[in-house]
Amino acid sequence: MSDRALSFGVMAEAYERFRPGYPVELFDMVMAYAAQPVQTALEIGAGTGKATRLFAQRGVTVTATEPDGAMLAELRKHVPANVRTMQAAFEDLRPGERYGLVYAAAALHWTNPQDRWSRVAALLEPGGVFASFGGPIQLADPAVKEAVRVARSPFLASDEVPSPDGTPSENDMQWPGTELQRSQWFADVQQTVIERRLTLSARDYIGHLSTISAYLVLPALEQEEVFSRIMQVLPETVELAADITVHIARRRYKR
Repeated sequence: MSDRALSFGVMAEAYERFRPGYPVELFDMVMAYAAQPVQTALEIGAGTGKATRLFAQRGVTVTATEPDGAMLAELRKHVPANVRTMQAAFEDLRPGERYGLVYAAAALHWTNPQDRWSRVAALLEPGGVFASFGGPIQLADPAVKEAVRVARSPFLASDEVPSPDGTPSENDMQWPGTELQRSQWFADVQQTVIERRLTLSARDYIGHLSTISAYLVLPALEQEEVFSRIMQVLPETVELAADITVHIARRRYKR
């Protein structure tokens, strides 16, 4: 896995504190798509369990997989008893038990594209559901956004993760929906956006940035300097556009 993919564990407590959770609307959307009771789920890259809780607290038996031990230790502090945990990267999972749902919350882009979808399909029951959801959290005020870009620019041109397959941002279907549509393993691909707005203090926004991989891989002194420069241009509170893009697909019964 890339250095960026494995950079989060050092900030596990900050990740838990500053990353937002997921709304009940997301759970309802996935269950409505499944159109049948979902009893078991496998989560790819569970982090500190933000999405794990959404599903587990509503009766789904979740197996949460996460390659970073520190993130998994933080997750175990917050999840109910019906969550099983496994320290493993997605590529280390071996076919065996199959699940009604496999999902990834802002983690799928860290997986190896080689055999990604055949691996997911091998973990799903025929007719089972795959879901991926997430999206960048962006400053809503264009002027503040530009001021932060300028403050950040000596250190980072961008703090976002580019589309893994190069899909332009203006395309109607975004990644991973683009890959799912091409896959022989999946059908009925849907893309939906859940609109969400957040308000954070300037300090909490810096805390959020401290969990972003682009900043985490900077040398410590550069991290300190870029956060200081960004803090200087922020108002006391910031409005954030934190829309969640949801992709859902169904595993074909036959190849």
